[in-house]
Order: sequence, then structure tokens, then C-alpha cells
Amino acid sequence: MTENRAMTENRMENKDILTAEDVQELQPLYAAVIAAIKEVYDPEIPVNIYDLGLIYELTINKAREVSILMTFTAPNCPMADQVIQEVQEGVEAVPGVQKCTIELTFEPAWDRSMLSDEARVELGLDYEEDTYGKLDGES
Repeated sequence: MTENRAMTENRMENKDILTAEDVQELQPLYAAVIAAIKEVYDPEIPVNIYDLGLIYELTINKAREVSILMTFTAPNCPMADQVIQEVQEGVEAVPGVQKCTIELTFEPAWDRSMLSDEARVELGLDYEEDTYGKLDGES
């Protein structure tokens, strides 16, 4: 009896675990959510927040609810509320998304190593010039 109860509880806890079929089914939605996030730009840097590396985690569950863990280039970003609102509205406008929740974090702190290749090209940065998130000559 105890063994069956443990198995039932385990299945209930794992109900949100995605199967291979779930992942395949959600892949187009995941791509559409990323496309929506790429429409949101940092107000001070001409690069979208996805390529800037501000999105630390993006998950979509079986109920098609999106959870985003994100950061900003600086903790005192004056436009933080506006950017978060743009992300939420953009993601929730994606057909199939039921809801979007966003959590803000500053751990780990953002640095230039989080930039995508596309962002580096857009900003004119080169890997050889950019060591540990600082350009030569910067302290």
C-alpha cells in the first residue's frame, strides 16, 4: 500500500515534466516566444534584450504558461518597468500562450560575456578585444 501511494504521489509531482512529444509540440511556441522577446530593445543599447543576454531562463509548461527569469545591464535601470511590461505584453500576444510571468534577478550580474554573437556584431565588439566582459583599456 505504501509503495503504491509513493508511486501515485511521484506521478502527481511529475505531471508537469515534459515528454519528448510535449517538447516537440511546444517547440514552435518556444520559437515564437523568443521572436516576441527579440522585439523588445534595451532603451540605451540598440540591441534586443534576448541577444543582450538579459533572458536567463525561459520555460513553457504543458498549460502553455511562460516563465521568464531576466535581468538588466544595471540594477538601477530607469526603464525596467517599461521593458518588463513590453516583454510580458509581447509574449502574452503570442498565439497559444496562456500567461507570462516574469521574475527579475541580478544574480549573476550581467556582463558582456552574455552577449550573443549577433549582439557583438551589432555593437562592433570582437572576442579578442573583449576579455572577461571588459574592453582593453577599461578598468
